[in-house]
Amino acid sequence: MFVSFFLLWLIICFFIIQFKSRRPKNFPPGPITLPLLGNLHNLSLDNPLQDFERLRLKYGNIYSLYLGSKPMVMLCGVQAIKEALVNKAVEFAGRPQDMYVNITTESKGVILADYGPRWKEHRRFALMTLRNFGLGKQSMEERILAELQHTSADLESSIGKFLSPQVMFHNASSNIICQVLFGMRFDYNDWTMKEIVRCFTENAKLANGPWAMVSLNNHNNIPLIFAMFFRCNDPDSTFSEDLLSMYSLDLHFAGTDTTSNTLLTGFLYLMTNPDIQERCQAEIDRVLEGKDKACFEDRHNMPYVQAVIHEMQRIANTVPLSVFHNTTKDTEVMGYTIPKGTMVIPNLSSVLSEEGQWKFPRGFHPENFLNDQGEFVKPEAFMPFSAGPRMCLGEGLARMELFLITVTLLRKFKFIWPEDAGEPDYTPVYGVTLTPKPYFMKVQLREMH
Repeated sequence: MFVSFFLLWLIICFFIIQFKSRRPKNFPPGPITLPLLGNLHNLSLDNPLQDFERLRLKYGNIYSLYLGSKPMVMLCGVQAIKEALVNKAVEFAGRPQDMYVNITTESKGVILADYGPRWKEHRRFALMTLRNFGLGKQSMEERILAELQHTSADLESSIGKFLSPQVMFHNASSNIICQVLFGMRFDYNDWTMKEIVRCFTENAKLANGPWAMVSLNNHNNIPLIFAMFFRCNDPDSTFSEDLLSMYSLDLHFAGTDTTSNTLLTGFLYLMTNPDIQERCQAEIDRVLEGKDKACFEDRHNMPYVQAVIHEMQRIANTVPLSVFHNTTKDTEVMGYTIPKGTMVIPNLSSVLSEEGQWKFPRGFHPENFLNDQGEFVKPEAFMPFSAGPRMCLGEGLARMELFLITVTLLRKFKFIWPEDAGEPDYTPVYGVTLTPKPYFMKVQLREMH
């Protein structure tokens, strides 16, 4: 019996030593790994964010985990993330190429493409064409405001009823980017996830239909998909027709999911903090007095509204783990050695709620973005779109949408938490993006000032 226990103890010690030593020299510390599993046993499959925070408290702002046999490094806090993604941008600008999503998408598009000349060309083209199609200009404002007329009509028809805003915000942000991508919008009444898939299959129909005859001289009026389509015919270009669907999916995701989930979270907090909603409306009424509609430039005269919208983004924490990075060469961060090809995960949750970076790291507090004089300020820890060269493509569009949608709706409507809805549950549903649990709202018309 003693011999059996002794042998079992030796086997356990062997595995502990074996899997503890598999970490490269000067690699960030982390929990002991298990055969085959790595550190999967340390993580909850339905929501690992609390596990990541627990490990950060134990091992520090940079630590390592193994997904099976694959090592990864978790970056937490402003200092670690800025040192890696900004100060050593190129070294951390890669993307993992051996994950399931890479296989299913063949790593096409912009978001999942690895760092290199082809990615640089495609991202540069995406940013350039988004600007050509109105991003940052009045034409994009007009698209957003035109879509809001449909949203407002839906809200007016829902006055006196319980309204679930989950689909409403997704409809609005989806249709805005669909007009940029495809030159069309979809009716709210039949918009479902299947319709999202269908809108990507419209590429072939559009390319063979009347849109193909549009003059290329009017860059603000043709769908972005055609700018890509005609670029495919350039023999010196790295674009190809089989990249178009993934390219469209990337831009649709960048311009839709984060925006709609931020609005869902934001309006949940505005309803349950009516004093904040009323202060926003007072500032909106004052700044827009005598004007038919808001414009993006109005944000400079609305410090409190700006603070509320940025606090929406902070508290929504929509993409908590960003998109995974990969090191492009052997490098170092915060004194640790990171070999080439190591998966790196920027934990944006840790930054957006980091102690010492925010006046109020927990809860919903617009004061996080206001100085003592009531002026809008943006702390360096505000990184909802990540940082460095792989920042979210849709940042500019999202900022414009969040401001115009929030201001336009708050100017016209009052949003109320239903009396019989019980206590609000702010716990998000975990996924690639965080979403609030489904909820209902009541809407009242305001008197226009």
